[in-house]
Amino acid sequence: MVGGLKLGGVVSMMERKESGGKRVFTRLTDNLISSQIMAAGLAVFLLVAAIFAAYTGAQSKVILQAEGKKLQVATFTADVGALLQEQGIVLGKQDQVTPRLDTRLRDGMTVEVRRAIHVAMQVGGQDRSVTTTAGTVGDLLKENKVRLSKLDIVSPVPETKLAPDMRVKVDLVTLNAVEEEVPVAFNVRRENDGNMARGITQVLQEGVKGLERRSWEITYKNGREIGRRLVASTVIRKPMDKIIKVGALQLASRGGTEIRFSKAYNMVATAYTHTGHNTATGIKPQVGIVAVDPSVIPLGTRLYVEGYGYCRAMDVGGGIKGNHIDLFLETGAAARQWGVRQVTVYVLE
Repeated sequence: MVGGLKLGGVVSMMERKESGGKRVFTRLTDNLISSQIMAAGLAVFLLVAAIFAAYTGAQSKVILQAEGKKLQVATFTADVGALLQEQGIVLGKQDQVTPRLDTRLRDGMTVEVRRAIHVAMQVGGQDRSVTTTAGTVGDLLKENKVRLSKLDIVSPVPETKLAPDMRVKVDLVTLNAVEEEVPVAFNVRRENDGNMARGITQVLQEGVKGLERRSWEITYKNGREIGRRLVASTVIRKPMDKIIKVGALQLASRGGTEIRFSKAYNMVATAYTHTGHNTATGIKPQVGIVAVDPSVIPLGTRLYVEGYGYCRAMDVGGGIKGNHIDLFLETGAAARQWGVRQVTVYVLE
């Protein structure tokens, strides 16, 4: 028994050892399979990540501004030109793209397409028609090299966005300083004289114009003067008044007779005789009939002419103008003897 017992114990121990070895082998096999599965999974993950990275690396997200719209576009195209072709945007000859067509795309880039439009411009009164891709009125003026001063007037204002067939007007305003010397009118001073017949005048002192220097600021719009402002004035020479003595006397004594009159004239007196025709008023000429200028002395007016006497204005003559009176005398000899004289003519009351 004892020998039997020992033999059984050995067998039992060997069986336990064999069983433990199988369990260790099984665990190693399981670990190896798990490692292979994890390695395969990692390889798949890395492949997917590489594909995704390649995909996203080839794709660009850009902002496209065209036709009045602003869009965010994801594209696999390489440059700006290819992007526009992909989006079906066809450029005209004068359309403008920013940046250039051969520029490579990158994330966050903005691509702007500006269509050329026709705009009417008037600069300084001169009209012109232009085709432009400018965005605003101010850009248009810069594009056409229109330099503005602070006084110039732009309509509409430079910040206004351009639109097709818009009319842009620029009035060029300039200031110019001008200095000139101008005559200054003299005053006329009249002094009554009770010893001189009313209507008779005598110049006591001739007037003399003064001289003044004036400085002007003149405003021009498109080359035409629209206003001026007097900046300063300096008197170079003062004017001198003209002094006239004016008769106030209405009573004169001639040949011991007092003559009352309303007005008197200093006139040139000539004489004429019979012509075979009646006077302008239809009566026969006779001594005491005189010819006058009706704009000075109305026809029918009673007169007294120094050296001739009382008379009436009843005739006219082609050469009788202004302060000229023609006296009728009976004979040609008497008329020639009279000649030409300076006389005082009184208009009787």
